[in-house]
Amino acid sequence: MTLRLACHYALSDGVPRRSFFAALVVGTVLNFINQGDALFGGAPVNWFKIILTYCVPYAVSTYGAVSVQIRQAASAGTVGSIDPRPRQ
Repeated sequence: MTLRLACHYALSDGVPRRSFFAALVVGTVLNFINQGDALFGGAPVNWFKIILTYCVPYAVSTYGAVSVQIRQAASAGTVGSIDPRPRQ
């Protein structure tokens, strides 16, 4: 697997949109759990942790989607190709 192929899969087939929505839901829940006192109380807010709490689920979701696409391409025999359409 090349980095180019992984980047192609990460930016195609709706992966960024699905990863964004997964990160939005999971990141929001985790931020409420981890920084609820800062968000609703008087404690200081750590903006780095808030941003990181959204980035981690985005990365995990994207990694999962890319690994599935690579596995499917491997089973179809098109792993080395960016264009997974069968050749005629």
